Formats: sequence, structure tokens, C-alpha cells
Amino acid sequence: MTTSIQIFRGEKGRCLKAHGIFILLFTDVFVQNVNGYMTSPHVGQDPPYSRDAQYSAVISSPLVPAAASASPTGMDSYASKCPSGGLCSKLPAHCISCSYHHNCSYGKPASFSCKPKRGVHCIGEADQQQQTNFSLTVTCQFCWQLDASQYRCNTSTSCMTVSCPRQRYNTTCNVVDHVHCIGKRKFQKRLYCNWTGGYKWSTALALSITLGGFGADRFYLGQWREGLGKLFSFGGLGIWTLIDVLLIGVGYVGPADGSLYI
Repeated sequence: MTTSIQIFRGEKGRCLKAHGIFILLFTDVFVQNVNGYMTSPHVGQDPPYSRDAQYSAVISSPLVPAAASASPTGMDSYASKCPSGGLCSKLPAHCISCSYHHNCSYGKPASFSCKPKRGVHCIGEADQQQQTNFSLTVTCQFCWQLDASQYRCNTSTSCMTVSCPRQRYNTTCNVVDHVHCIGKRKFQKRLYCNWTGGYKWSTALALSITLGGFGADRFYLGQWREGLGKLFSFGGLGIWTLIDVLLIGVGYVGPADGSLYI
């Protein structure tokens, strides 16, 4: 029994001694690495870029011509709609850049210095050579002072055309492409309500004369209540029919939606 205890104690001592030697060796290696790193000249400095990091920095650098690759897309928005090779004076307004001045006489011709936008090519009238700068003669007036045929406006269908006083509405107008003027080509304007729903005055008058006693004219104009009243009263015994013929003939009675006749 005593011999077994001594053998067990001997084996336990050898195991503890082996673990102690391993711990001492690991501690020594760790201390040497820490001392070597602390004495290194890289301590306190930014770590050098790896190869992958340097490559990614070059790709995201502003020196890469990203704007150049995107410029054709922005240029195509107007260059595709601008004719190239024609006369400079015939180019649409969105294809050229002009230095307009306001010291001209209203309603009289004035010359302005212009140049085609990037990607647009044009020639002069005299020498038939490509021009980078040219002179354009334009009538001295602002865009909102143009004739109504030279701009297009958004039409409102929510106002009444037949009212007293006449109703107006605010809308946005855009100048036609080949018309040149001073100022913004997109402007606000207050116009009279003059839209139409497609009703014909001649059709309404013909229905009033022929079938007015049955309310056909009122039904055509979208006035269902009045049409039913005329239908069940036989045109107000003919009196209502004659009155409607006069009212539609002079244009006093119009479509129920408030629009104008065609």
C-alpha cells in the first residue's frame, strides 16, 4: 500500500514539473514578442496599407474619370434632341447658351452672343464653317410677353367658362423650342378659363329645335335634371322648349361641366 502511494506521488510530481516547464516557455516567448513590438519603429505610426487596401483606394480616388463617364449620359439628354450640322441660328433654344442683356429696346431686334452646347455642332450662314460662337438676332422681349401661339400652357378643367365675371386660373407655361426670348422659358401666367369638353353648339341647337320637347338638348349637355323635367312635362307644354331654343342659340345655356362649345 505504501509503495503504491509513493508511485502515485512520483507520477503527480513529474506531471506538475512538465506543466510548469511548458508555462515558463510560453511566458518567455510572449514576453520576447511584446518587447520586440514595443521597440519596433512602427509603434506610434499608421500601419502601412496592404496591397488590397491600396488598390481599393485607387479605385475610389476622385482622380478616376467618373465624371467623364457620366457626362455623356447628361449630355445625351439634350444632344439627342439637337440637330447637328445645321445653321447655328436655327438651333432650338435648349441647344445653345446665350448671354442675354436687358438694355435693348422692347419690341425691336437685338443681337446677342451665343454658343452651341457641348456635343452640338453647327455652321455659320456666311462661311458654312463650324462655329463655336455666333451672333443671334432676337426680338427684345421677355418670354412671358410672347404671343400666345409661341408658348404652351397647362389647361385647367376645374373652372367654369360660363360665369360672370369670367373666371381665371394660374398655370405654368413653356416656350416653344425654336422661339427665343429673354428670361426664363418656363413661367407662371394667369389665363381666362377657356377649356372645352367637346360639346358642339350646332348639335345642341339642332337637338333643341327637333327633340327639345323630350329634353334631348339638356341630356346632351349633361343637364339630367332639366332633361327629365322637360321629358315629363312635354317641354313645359312647349314653352320651355321655345325658351331653350333661344337660350342655346345665343350661347347662354352651355355644357354642365362649365366648358365652352367647340
